[in-house]
Amino acid sequence: MPVVAAEVVPPQLRTPRPAAWWIVPVTLLVGGAVGGVAWLLLGAGWSVAEATARQGAIQTALAAGAGVGAAVTLMLAFRRQRHQEHAAHVTAYLAERNAALAEQVADNTKHDATERRVTDLYTKAAEQLGHDKAAVRLAGLYALERLAQDNPGHRQTIVNVICAYLRMPYTPPEPAPAPDPERDHKAALRAARRRHQAARAGVALPAEPAPRQEDGDREGELQVRLTAQRILAAHLRDDRPADRRSTLPAAPAFWEGMSLDLTGATLIDFDLTGGHATEAVFDKATFAGDVRFVGAIFAGDVRFNGATFTGDAWFNGATFTGDATCDKATFARHAMFVGASFAGRAMFVGATFTGVAWFDKVPFIGVAGFDKASFAGDARFLGATFFGRASFLGASFAGRAMFAEATFAGGGGFAKASFAGDAWFAEATFIGRAQLDGAVVVDPAADHVWPDGWRLEATSEGTGRLIREETGGDPAPDA
Repeated sequence: MPVVAAEVVPPQLRTPRPAAWWIVPVTLLVGGAVGGVAWLLLGAGWSVAEATARQGAIQTALAAGAGVGAAVTLMLAFRRQRHQEHAAHVTAYLAERNAALAEQVADNTKHDATERRVTDLYTKAAEQLGHDKAAVRLAGLYALERLAQDNPGHRQTIVNVICAYLRMPYTPPEPAPAPDPERDHKAALRAARRRHQAARAGVALPAEPAPRQEDGDREGELQVRLTAQRILAAHLRDDRPADRRSTLPAAPAFWEGMSLDLTGATLIDFDLTGGHATEAVFDKATFAGDVRFVGAIFAGDVRFNGATFTGDAWFNGATFTGDATCDKATFARHAMFVGASFAGRAMFVGATFTGVAWFDKVPFIGVAGFDKASFAGDARFLGATFFGRASFLGASFAGRAMFAEATFAGGGGFAKASFAGDAWFAEATFIGRAQLDGAVVVDPAADHVWPDGWRLEATSEGTGRLIREETGGDPAPDA
């Protein structure tokens, strides 16, 4: 930033009054006195004694006039000295002011030169990201990383550029086929037989086709994208203990206060373990492979609307202080996974949702683990489909637990869960067995709709417990 010079207060100067206003009257007065004396001496017929007496008086008057002249001279010298002091003060002020301005100009020039250098480096690195060679793109990423590390004011811009690169369309390469020695042996025998038959017949075999190259160098692009992901993960990780982050200084490699926009991005084995960010948007993102947000902390809103998880999703210990949706994750505001799809395990064990948790119509293909999760706001699973087992063992619902029209194909486990608000299981389908053994209902009079086969029974403590209708007795032991 340019340096602003400290303000120097100039001296309070005033326009000097003309000296004629007092010099002219004094001159006239002295001249009049001298003229009057001369007239008296020349025009009057005095005696010698009278003339001598009057001469002494005149000499005294002339001495007084000389004294007045000397006083005038002294006043003029004082006036001259005063003006010289004012001139010296003004000169010193102007010199100090000019020095401050020169320093400010030098600082501004240095700042402009630094900004131009940063802009040139940034432009060259951004151009490298558009190169057709993967090695050049990698060099551009590392140049941007170094630039952000040395210039904290440009970190968010460079993070935005990396996120924009990851948002570009990309199709991961097909995995290489697993090695099969028997298949390879048979293929080698067939090739040897063809060469033998062609040699006996005197026919030249056509050249073997070259191995098919991935379109657009997808293997190289994969390495570039993995590098971009690793750069984000490395600089968003805060290794300080949670209870000492307010007292210990952050590591130089930690970029604090960053926001992520990975809307529609294709992320491969994305790992943001221990990452810290303010806001993050993963709407319609595709997570190829496993995704890990273990211990991640998000201070602002986090959105996964329409995201696709093709592997396991791990959110153990993550903290979301803004809107979000994920095991031991903490969502301090809303957690939104509307339209998301979990093809593998979705683990939110011990997650804390302090706002609304939105999982409406989300398909959980694998196991959905919400054991000991805490929902301080509404838990919305309206129309959600659990193809695997859904486990809410010991979960706490402080707001409304909304499972209307949800489908539990692998059974739903709510054993020892606590319902403090309304519980809605209207038209919920349990293909497996619904387990609500040991569940506690804080307000039996609230608006509850329980799964078929279960009813609410009030206790002496004023709470309620769920019992199976077919037994009519105490809850069965935990399964």
